[in-house]
Amino acid sequence: MKSSSSLYRTRNITDFRDMLDQSATLYANEPAFMLRNKDGSYTTINYTKYREDVRSLGTALWARGYHGKHIALMGANSYQWAVTYFAITCGLGVIVPVDKELPFDDVKTILTESESSLLIIDKKIVKKFSAHLKELPEDLQIIVINEPAPKGDMLSYEAVFEEGRVLKESGDAAYTDYLVSPIDPEAMSVLIYTSGTSGRAKGVMLSQKNICFVVMSNSSIADIGPGDMMFAVLPMHHTFECSLGFLAPIYNGCCNSFPTSLLRLTRDMNEVKPTVIFTVPLLVEKMHDKIIQTINSSTKTQFAFKWGSKLVALTDKIGLDINRTVFSTVIKNLGGRLRLFIIGAAAIDPQVVKDFETFGIQSYLGYGLTECAPLVSCNFDGHTTLDTVGMPIPGVEVKLIDVNDEGIGELLVKGPNVMMGYYKNEEATREVLDEDGWLHTGDLAEVVDGNIRLTGRKKNVIVTKNGKNIYPEELEDALNANPYILESMVIGTEKEEEEDTVVEAKIFPDLNAVREALQKEDPTADEVHDYIAGIVKEINTKFPNYKKIREVSIRNTEFIKTTTQKVKRYANMDDEGAEKEPLAKQAAEAFEKTVEVVRETVENAVEAVKESLAAGKEDEAAEEAAEETAETSAEETAEAAEETAEETAEAAETAAEESAEEAQE
Repeated sequence: MKSSSSLYRTRNITDFRDMLDQSATLYANEPAFMLRNKDGSYTTINYTKYREDVRSLGTALWARGYHGKHIALMGANSYQWAVTYFAITCGLGVIVPVDKELPFDDVKTILTESESSLLIIDKKIVKKFSAHLKELPEDLQIIVINEPAPKGDMLSYEAVFEEGRVLKESGDAAYTDYLVSPIDPEAMSVLIYTSGTSGRAKGVMLSQKNICFVVMSNSSIADIGPGDMMFAVLPMHHTFECSLGFLAPIYNGCCNSFPTSLLRLTRDMNEVKPTVIFTVPLLVEKMHDKIIQTINSSTKTQFAFKWGSKLVALTDKIGLDINRTVFSTVIKNLGGRLRLFIIGAAAIDPQVVKDFETFGIQSYLGYGLTECAPLVSCNFDGHTTLDTVGMPIPGVEVKLIDVNDEGIGELLVKGPNVMMGYYKNEEATREVLDEDGWLHTGDLAEVVDGNIRLTGRKKNVIVTKNGKNIYPEELEDALNANPYILESMVIGTEKEEEEDTVVEAKIFPDLNAVREALQKEDPTADEVHDYIAGIVKEINTKFPNYKKIREVSIRNTEFIKTTTQKVKRYANMDDEGAEKEPLAKQAAEAFEKTVEVVRETVENAVEAVKESLAAGKEDEAAEEAAEETAETSAEETAEAAEETAEETAEAAETAAEESAEEAQE
């Protein structure tokens, strides 16, 4: 299959140090990071300063004997995370990025299996795991970010960084040795454990050659550069955000920024004014839903949207782009400069893409996997489709094997982006990498006009007794497009009394929407089931008989998902969401009450502060500072409430399991 061609000239880089050195020279005084301070002001870090900070930390870690070691990094998106990533990979050792949302047992397993000697971790996670830290390997050193005086043998990130800065400025041998330490571009440099939607995570070995290729190839078809502001809403440990949303912008001289929290996403966007966001469909769809709700809130806004859409459609035909002018209010509420979403990880509703295009914001859909560092294909400048993941990026080969009568087969990938293999797991490596270097992705696809259209996962295909293939993702997309269904998972079950395979849909409905449709505040489980079953019956009319959903089960909780919001099928096969409903409901109600109390308390505090300031005739700046203090307090209290709710839910689940065990006995 033909790959896309380069549109823009790129410069060659051999490794991460080469990338950073070139960028620090080319974009020396350009902003590399824009960081929000506690008082609401912003600090800008230029490329020269960023490289010096990387060298300071790298020197400190070199002096402490971590050259050639495996070093784990775990924390929220932050400047310290960005400094640490380059400090480790610019000649020090192998970085092991760890998902900060993982439970302790999974983190312990990764640290053990990756043979990590050092863990650099955010203080919030240390607090979260405080009761279990003694269970970690005895020889594991821990450095804590944002903690000036950590307990026990743990070290302060800030103190270690300062050690390195002093050594660097004094010209210590540790600094000079670190600077000239050789980097093998083809050796393992990044060891990242996949989140896995179908089983235990495996350690993917990526070289700097793998990742540098993806950075250069992507940059040859996407026009980003100085003046562009990135907004890292996805976790940086994930290869999609790391390679494309962090490393590629560094290569291209862009500025990086981080949301302070998802609670303040709108405020942060209006302050940093991002131009490009790498994201997953869920976030884009949530933004879209909010915009459409506002449009539908009055006849006036509905009228404006209808005629505005017609106007831009007419002007587009004559080559006149007035979309952003007509829908300037939408653009302004997203920061004022947003021009592009780059979307991966899952399918997105085509109507969402169309609407944002009407507003003047492009959406490029792409496809990749950790084993490909991660990019395989994407839409790009001058080439956009609504329902495909575009063409293979320049330099990558793809082909389909075992193609059926529908033109669907397994997607294979070959190129400099393909991983070295799975860490210390030759059997798993042989299962996906053949002798000719082709990676068997396990994804099913078809080729449409030179573009890749994904149809599902090979291992998820439901093969009926009559030999027909059913792709669950196709049915799930149709279900999830309905406004009364939030999430779904389709499976096939074999029953002796049935002549053919029974297609079943497990559905997590939008109960608020269902209540409104039924005009009942507290509908029964049967009423909810019957309403959703009616929707499924209507959806079935779009599919042939063998694909029709014949059984529906309703979940009372969301499906367990990966960091990028993919449903973990292996973890959702039973109906725990329904079985534990009373206990889960109690935990949810307790959390809602806590949040409501927090909200009321903070609102009252804000009003009181405003009144006090007004009485004292303080200036506007003081009032804003007071609001900021109150908001910060709100967020911290909300986080504490959420932790309490999670503990309540865990306790409820434990109680339920114990009760089940007693019943079996």
